[in-house]
Amino acid sequence: MSSCDPNTCKPQACAIQDCLQANGYNESKCSKLIDQLYLCCKNFYEQNGSDAQSVCCPKFNLLQLKLKQRELGKIDAELIPTRRG
Repeated sequence: MSSCDPNTCKPQACAIQDCLQANGYNESKCSKLIDQLYLCCKNFYEQNGSDAQSVCCPKFNLLQLKLKQRELGKIDAELIPTRRG
């Protein structure tokens, strides 16, 4: 395992949490921040290897899947409208 900082990409992860809270947890409002986190994590794994770990990054294989999904246009979760009354 690498001796890298386990908090790598923490500013990006925190920015996503702030954005989600401010936007009622609608991921589509935070797409750019999610992209920034994934880019940071991609760079992290490129520098430290696929076995490296960061509490702020998805595991390497999951990150690869997420990046592929984003390339295919399957970007963010959508909120299901709730009925009231």
